[in-house]
Amino acid sequence: MPKSPEPAPSTAPKPSAFVFAPSPLLTVTVECAPDGSDELHVHAGGQGFWIARMAATLAADVVLCGVFGGETGRILRHLLEYEGIEVRGIETTGANGGYVHDRRGGERVALARVDPTVLTRHEVDDLFALSLESGLRSDVAVLGGPHSGTTVPAEVYGRLACDLGAMGVPVVADLSGPELTAALTGNPAVLKVAHDDLIEDGRAESDDVDVLIEAMHALIDEGARNVVLSRAGDPALALLDGELWEVISPPLKIVDHRGAGDSMTAGIATAVARGESLVDAVRLGAAAGAMNITRRGLATGRRELAARLADVVEVRPYRKGAGS
Repeated sequence: MPKSPEPAPSTAPKPSAFVFAPSPLLTVTVECAPDGSDELHVHAGGQGFWIARMAATLAADVVLCGVFGGETGRILRHLLEYEGIEVRGIETTGANGGYVHDRRGGERVALARVDPTVLTRHEVDDLFALSLESGLRSDVAVLGGPHSGTTVPAEVYGRLACDLGAMGVPVVADLSGPELTAALTGNPAVLKVAHDDLIEDGRAESDDVDVLIEAMHALIDEGARNVVLSRAGDPALALLDGELWEVISPPLKIVDHRGAGDSMTAGIATAVARGESLVDAVRLGAAAGAMNITRRGLATGRRELAARLADVVEVRPYRKGAGS
């Protein structure tokens, strides 16, 4: 039989995503090699980068805006670009932060941590202008949190969410603390938050599901248009257009849970950029998060696997006692 022709590559334009990452990190991890010797892994890090990397994996054209300075900043630019991410940043007099971890024993042990330099007023203004311009030419804007609460004023998040939303750019925010509160003033299209952050911020008294649902409604009242709540190993909850949904991810064995929440945010944002429904966006987000836990690299994976997993993610109307 004649060989079937290969399917033609898709000519549809990629969705574009802007990621606000004010403080990218340089990460160094010492691992144990298969032969027992030491391995050294040097990567970019930080929430904004991890979101950007997964969005790029899911076939979005990603622009990351942040600040870069010192030796760490010069290295970070190259590492980000190697991941297929367009880097737009401002140069600072201070250096980027970073950390050194030892994972030879199986668990991460922090050996050193350096916080990023606090930005000057002019640097904040330059970063805001560059971020606003980048966001306005994108299909979706994602606001990732700072590594340090003193890097940029929290009100920058509110201004970005407000200005981008006013110009018709959907904003997806993955934040906690003062940055979350500030972003709510800009009415983000989707707020993704972890349940333990809600508890730490004093927005929920416990992880009881009824308490968490009440907190989600309170976030809507404060300005979020839709809320997605991750709950570690329990099904995520999504309050979308006033309807509460439960998200059942495939039961995959966890290799490393770190980065799952950022991967979920990236999946949601990528689907929003494509114009998909919020339910489908949450489904892709859950698939990306599930894929992440099967790997040691944070926010890594394969687009094809994420698509397969999305087919088996169940997003169903929430019913109390139905599995939560």
